Formats: sequence, C-alpha cells, structure tokens
Amino acid sequence: MSGRAYVGRFAPSPTGPLHAGSLVAALASWLDARAHGGRWLVRIEDVDTPRCVPGAAERILAQLQACALLPDETPVRQTSRGAAYQAALDGLLNAGLAYPCACSRQDIARAQAARGIVHRRHAALPYPGTCRDGLQGRTARAWRLRTDRAAAPLRWTDRAAGPQSQDVEQEVGDFVLRRADGLWAYQLAVVVDDAWQGVSDVVRGQDLLDNTARQILLQQALGVPTPRYLHTPLVLAPDGEKLSKQNGAEAFDESRPGEALSAAARLLGLPLPQSGRGPAELLAGWVEPWRAAWIAPSTIQG
Repeated sequence: MSGRAYVGRFAPSPTGPLHAGSLVAALASWLDARAHGGRWLVRIEDVDTPRCVPGAAERILAQLQACALLPDETPVRQTSRGAAYQAALDGLLNAGLAYPCACSRQDIARAQAARGIVHRRHAALPYPGTCRDGLQGRTARAWRLRTDRAAAPLRWTDRAAGPQSQDVEQEVGDFVLRRADGLWAYQLAVVVDDAWQGVSDVVRGQDLLDNTARQILLQQALGVPTPRYLHTPLVLAPDGEKLSKQNGAEAFDESRPGEALSAAARLLGLPLPQSGRGPAELLAGWVEPWRAAWIAPSTIQG
C-alpha cells in the first residue's frame, strides 16, 4: 500500500436488485477495505436514468444492510452530481483535451468501413477522430475525450490480473464524456466521483477491467490521482456467460444473507465459515483471512 489513506467503494447501478455476482463484488470491496483498515463507501450510479428501475436503489441498500455490509458514510447518488461533471467537462474543453462531436453511430460505421474496418457483432467500433478538428458546420451531439495526447500503449498493473496494457486510441478511440441524449457518460462520472470521494482502491468485477485504461487516461487529463485496481472473478450463468441483470439473473435472497455471503466467499476463495452464524459474525471472521491472503498482489485467481 502507498501512503494514501485507504478508501474503497461499491458502486452499483440501480437497474435492478443485487444478484449473486454483484454480491461478490460488494463483499470483495468491503473486505478489502476492512483488511486495510480503511473506509468503505457506497455510491448509487444512477447517471443512466432511462435504465434505472424505480425502487431498485432502495432495494440494493436494504440487501447490503441485510448482509451487514454497511458503508461508513451516507450513500451518494450520481444524479446529484451534475454540476461537478459539467465543471470537469468545461476544464477538459478549455484545455483542448475534449471536443464536441456530431457523429452518429452510422457515421462512425461508414468512416471505419472506408478504412477497411468491419464492424464485428457485439463489439464497439473505435471512434476515428472525425470531429477532432471541428464540426464542419454540423451540430454537436456528444462530447469526447482526445486519446491521441497520451503515450501508447497505456500500461498499468491490476492487483489480481497483473500487468495490463491497452492502446486506447486504436482499440477504443476518442470516447464519449457526455452523450447525445444529454446524459453524462459512465467514464466521466465514475472518474470525477472517485476523485471527489478520495477513492484509493477500486475493487470490482472482472467485466469492468476493459474500462480501466479509459479511466486512467481521463484521470491523467483531469490531473487527479489514479486508484489501485483489483478485478474479481465473475459469477457465470449456466450458459457460461456473465451472470447479469441483462440475462435474467435473480436477486439473491436477503432473508437468507448467511447463505448468500457464504456463496460469494466461496467464489473468492475464502475459507467457509461455520454454519448458523449471522452476517456480522461471518464478516468479522473473514477479515483476518482476507488480510493474510489478499494484501499481496495477484493472489486472487479468476
């Protein structure tokens, strides 16, 4: 650990209640904070309002409480943070690190096809930088971060997955900070909020590993610290795909929190606790094994 005080966070999107996979991420984040003697925060990432389900945020907080995963501060909702995101975007625009973009998805596909790049199913097309030098009389739809100002490839080390690298300009392109529908993009919101809350360590599911390079580039552009990252194993559905709300994952049963926590701990490789104990006792019994097993890097096996 560096000299920074440890601050961790769990940041669910209220698109539905927590399921077995999201409980793994919550437990991992909570235990890592406790093992380091740090603080643990909960942030409701409701910036994508069309996808949010009424009552889901309240259900998520109730599920965490049932499992004795209690944050050290009152949870924050991203929908209250719009002014901070606007200030960050304004700073990037003034520094020449962001720009307005008029391109639709069809425009991007045509531009890449002209370069011989074929759109693969389920894969996002890298943005080719069409509007970097101006809108050419068109109307702005979104705002993007320039990815051609940083050294490539970007390299970092994940505490579980080890050394990582990504050429963001080639693999992703200039990515969106504010969307065409006026909503703030996840990448900007999460970076601004992590910096504001002093987050030192991000512990989250392995499905978010690919986001890390973009977030580090944005942290560098904004001049804010880069947290350490640790990505945990995923819970898989019977078809081998990631268990998620999109593929019908059911909420875990908060009336039986001990069973839900034990299943999550099993995936993380923690020793199984004795049966018949309440959530608070289970968690207390896991902090020391976590401290011993997880402080060293690259000890979590995906």
